Amino acid sequence: MNVVKSFHPLRSALFSALALLSTTACLAQGYPGKTIRMVVPIAAGGATDTAARLISQKLSEQMGVPIVVDNRAGAGTVLGTELVAKAPPDGYTLMSVAPEFSINPSLRKLPYDPLKDFVFITQIASGQYFLSTHPSLPVKSTREFIALAKARPGQVTFASSGNGSANHLAGVMFQHMTGTKLIHFPYKGAGPAVTALLSGETDFMFSNVASAITYVKSGKLRAIASTGAKRSLVAPEVPTITESAVPGFVVTGFVILMAPAGTPAAIIATLYAEAVKALQSAVLKDRLAALGLEAVGSSPQECSAFIAAEIAKWAPVVKAAGMKVD
Repeated sequence: MNVVKSFHPLRSALFSALALLSTTACLAQGYPGKTIRMVVPIAAGGATDTAARLISQKLSEQMGVPIVVDNRAGAGTVLGTELVAKAPPDGYTLMSVAPEFSINPSLRKLPYDPLKDFVFITQIASGQYFLSTHPSLPVKSTREFIALAKARPGQVTFASSGNGSANHLAGVMFQHMTGTKLIHFPYKGAGPAVTALLSGETDFMFSNVASAITYVKSGKLRAIASTGAKRSLVAPEVPTITESAVPGFVVTGFVILMAPAGTPAAIIATLYAEAVKALQSAVLKDRLAALGLEAVGSSPQECSAFIAAEIAKWAPVVKAAGMKVD
């Protein structure tokens, strides 16, 4: 797989970022002058945490200061996110978030405003999920899967990494868009959920590409579709759900770099330019690809619009599921 050829948009992003950096360099002079903290509001391990560590390492090399990853898990990512919302907006506290950031506003009462209390620097990477089935399920395509689910209403089960997780809500959205009735089994994390699927305890799962690809290639799981707008670079032979059976069904994972609201624009410009430069690294691209992720490097404005759209997308899904977390 030639990952490098797949990121031409990053080149124009890099030129824009460098131009912006040159105009603000004098304003951000002296930054960074000390250790930067990168808060990750989930437990260590997994694709999101690993991606945050990869970008932190590259940024540290480029900027000449240590960047320390600080995992602050708890309350469905709210604990660590609140910490960053209340941190000094000086460029020395950053955060890396995943889809739960855009789901939480519809799921629970938050001690912060997801759009007003942060400034978005760039989308580091995007990813997607496989509609992964246990090999015993007699389906090999999304259309066959839907037909089976309709023939067995309330009998086909799916695992997730927990109530309110992105792969749980992907299942809710799939039911809504296909008119199927599926049974949800929540687990405490993606690891136990995949284990349950491998054992046949559940029938299928919207599994992170990185966590499923090895099992798919070994035949222990079957990937009948992927959830992106386009096919995954990791498994281009797997068709998307939207192209094969359900137009408009798109669920993507993401890793977003952000800072507390009020962080000076010159510092944001510096961080954006450095992040885009880092994402040009073939080594970093390859390491992200190994996690089932593709480098993005969107502008702060594009990133902000993307998050707003994701929040709006998940609101009706959460409502349809009748979910609320106190």
